[in-house]
Amino acid sequence: MTITTLLVANRGEIACRIFRTCRDLGITTVAVYSDADADALHVRRADLAVRLPGAAPTDTYLRGDLVVAAALAAGADAVHPGYGFLSENAAFAAAVQDAGLVWVGPPVKAIELMASKTRAKELMGGAGVPLLAPVDPATAGEDDLPLLLKAAAGGGGRGMRIVRELNALPGELLAAAAEAASAFGDGEVFAEPYVERGRHVEVQVMADAHDTVWALGTRDCSLQRRHQKVVEEAPAPGLDDTLRKRLHDAAVAAARAVDYRGAGTVEFLVSAEGRPYFLEMNTRLQVEHPVTEAVFGLDLVALQLRLAEGEPLPTPAPPQPSGHAVEARLYAEDPARDWQPQTGALLTLEVPEGPGLRLDTGYTGGDTIGVHYDPMIAKVIAHAPTRREAVRLLARALERARIHGPVTNRELLVRSLRHPDFAAARLDTGFYDRHLADLTAPGTGPGDPATAALAAALAEAVRPAPAGAPAPARFGAWRNVPSQPQRKRYRSEPDGAEHEVAYRTPRTRVPEPYEAPGIRVLAAAPDHVTLEVDGVTRHFGVTAHGDRVHVDAPDASFTFTALPRFTDPATHTAPGSLLAPMPGTVVRLAEGLAAGATVEAGQPLIWLEAMKMEHRILAPASGTLTALHAAPGHQVEVGALLAVVQEDPAATPVPVPVPEETA
Repeated sequence: MTITTLLVANRGEIACRIFRTCRDLGITTVAVYSDADADALHVRRADLAVRLPGAAPTDTYLRGDLVVAAALAAGADAVHPGYGFLSENAAFAAAVQDAGLVWVGPPVKAIELMASKTRAKELMGGAGVPLLAPVDPATAGEDDLPLLLKAAAGGGGRGMRIVRELNALPGELLAAAAEAASAFGDGEVFAEPYVERGRHVEVQVMADAHDTVWALGTRDCSLQRRHQKVVEEAPAPGLDDTLRKRLHDAAVAAARAVDYRGAGTVEFLVSAEGRPYFLEMNTRLQVEHPVTEAVFGLDLVALQLRLAEGEPLPTPAPPQPSGHAVEARLYAEDPARDWQPQTGALLTLEVPEGPGLRLDTGYTGGDTIGVHYDPMIAKVIAHAPTRREAVRLLARALERARIHGPVTNRELLVRSLRHPDFAAARLDTGFYDRHLADLTAPGTGPGDPATAALAAALAEAVRPAPAGAPAPARFGAWRNVPSQPQRKRYRSEPDGAEHEVAYRTPRTRVPEPYEAPGIRVLAAAPDHVTLEVDGVTRHFGVTAHGDRVHVDAPDASFTFTALPRFTDPATHTAPGSLLAPMPGTVVRLAEGLAAGATVEAGQPLIWLEAMKMEHRILAPASGTLTALHAAPGHQVEVGALLAVVQEDPAATPVPVPVPEETA
């Protein structure tokens, strides 16, 4: 069977990545898209595209019947599921094959056997794969703590809870089961010991129908936020040969136990003492597959297509690995505000190109990041002869990237890659629990925001007014005396710090800094400013979008909002107002919540779902709910007033918490 036309039952970055291989192989590509994705990059990159009416995933990308119908309508002869959505849905895989289409994935039976983590663990135990002993929550005692609760049917951190106190176990079980049922349609939850300071290490496997199984090295995916990966690398550093071989052998045994075919990943938790424990097998391609491709010089998607066509793996043993690769996931989110997802126009996305660098993305500059899907913008991958060189290359590429639009985790990624613990390969899944506050502290990153703000002001000073516009107001009361100092105020995003800078424009018409010793202007244009700072020449790219200004410096990037000369007291929000932190859908309210209800500080009141994640809106203080404007099913915009809590003066006030992401 030769595949000639392939439908990718997915969107965004992974669809674009699969299309790239298809173009190299001469395969016609078909995209499916929701109404929210009508202008998305994966649609623009495909040869053909079929609309799935609606915007929510449940109405579109999770509708297997519509996807199969789309494949038939477009004349496709094969379907690739990508990752996420229906990629590990056995019923969908069966429906694809029942329609006479080639399924680019593992056998239906293998998907079924690995779909439930509880059943998978039983099967792996029989195959000799090392396991953590399960714990019955009904009989758990103090000696069993801490416990990890996990959804049997899911992944991505949903339905997962760490329990450190027995009295919290019943409530966490209920919460985990409710979240699992909502996310996966299955509320089954199980418990196992939580391994402190454990590493997440996985093995990529490829298996054909001719009894050949490859173990393609290891990957370390320990840097995670909310049990979702942020930085991945191959090979996993710091493993001795004995442990590495044990992981490879266990992964091959797991694949053979379910008669696996195609690409899969066997995930392990490795304790601080170096003992591995089976976590799960993902019966699909992983997000982090590019680091394995870089180290082994392979195209895993091309191999998937080859195996789906019935061909064997090209050699009995995999090729020899070379060098080290590191991948960072660039998310539209604010790590300093509990990883809150961000939305809006992605005005610019430019990542440096060069030897050893790769960019996988589903966006280009000018696209919009919406509320319906995962907030990942791109993956940036670096490959070099050594780990130290790969980490350095990746950190510098991220630092030099031009990313204008919503807040991203870019600065966190750069700081993480340069953190002493990461550099020394002291890795475990608690990395961000320990270091997040330091990694997101304002004013501790590279670059000087005050100098960047000055560059923004100087660029504005020489920017010509639009044709037909009135005389520039930027000089304010000093407009007729340009040689007098002009002052500008900026608020940096996302930390909110304010910067006031001053300049004056002499008869030379080239603005010069005022009250800024050690700084001299070498050149000033609307989009570029060159300054000499304490004898060192520095270049600043400046891009203005309305009242927001993006400044790309040699060692850092900054986003500023230009502030008015005077503040408007009418902009203050009434005390106790609960505002939507992002656009989304209200999914539920606290039981019995209504105007007049008494609430406690920190009590979850409203659950908001956005970008595949669920967020709790908490009471800012103990008191009375005086207004409630939210109801289940309501679509709300960012800043929408959801409720008002009037504080009880007798209660002890607490700081207003950031809404908690619970997925």
